[in-house]
Amino acid sequence: MSEKILTILAGFIISVISAGGYAGIALLMGIESACIPLPSEIIMPFAGYLVHTGQLKLFWVATAGAIGCNLGSIPAYWLGAIGGRPAIERFGRYVLLGRHDLDRTEHFFQRFGGITVLIARLLPVVRTFIALPAGIARMPQLRFHAYTFIGSWPWCYVLAYVGMKLGDRWDSDPRFKEIFHRFHFAVEAVLLLGIVWFVWTHWRNRIRSEAA
Repeated sequence: MSEKILTILAGFIISVISAGGYAGIALLMGIESACIPLPSEIIMPFAGYLVHTGQLKLFWVATAGAIGCNLGSIPAYWLGAIGGRPAIERFGRYVLLGRHDLDRTEHFFQRFGGITVLIARLLPVVRTFIALPAGIARMPQLRFHAYTFIGSWPWCYVLAYVGMKLGDRWDSDPRFKEIFHRFHFAVEAVLLLGIVWFVWTHWRNRIRSEAA
C-alpha cells in the first residue's frame, strides 16, 4: 500500500474518531468487518493515541471496536448466507476466488466449527472477510457473534495499547521513530509479497481450470 493511500486512509480515520469518539471507532471497525479493507491496524492505534491524550479510555476503546466488528459482520454474514456459494461461483473469478477456495473454506468450517471465527478475528487481513464464509457455512448466529466479540476484543485492545504506548514514547525516545519506520516498511513488504503470491497462484489456477 503506497504512502499516499495510507495518508488518505489515516486522515479519514482520524477525522471520524476525532468527531465521533467511541461511536466513530465502532463505525470504522464495522466497515472493516463488512468485507471492506479499512485496516484496523490504523484505526485502533490512533484510538489508543487518544487514550494517551486522556480523551478516551482503553477498555471502552477496545469494547467499541469489538462491538463495531459485530455490527459490520451482520451484512457480511447474511451476504454469505443468502447469496453465498452460487454468487461466488458465478462472480468470484473476477476477484480471483473460485470453487477450490469455497471447498477449502467449507471443509475448514466443517472440521473445526465456530472456533474458525474466533481464531480468524485474531489474524490480520483474514479477519476482514471471515464473516462471508461463516454465512456460507450457516454458522449459528449467536455463536458467530459471541466468537466475533471474544476474538475481536483482544485484537482491538492490543492495537489500541500499542497506540497508547506510541503516544507515550514518540517524543521521549528519539530511537523509537527510527524503529517504527523500519517496522512499518517490513509490514508493508510482507503484505505486498502476500498479495502477489495470492494473485499469482489464483490466476494460475484460473487459467488451468479454463483450459481443462
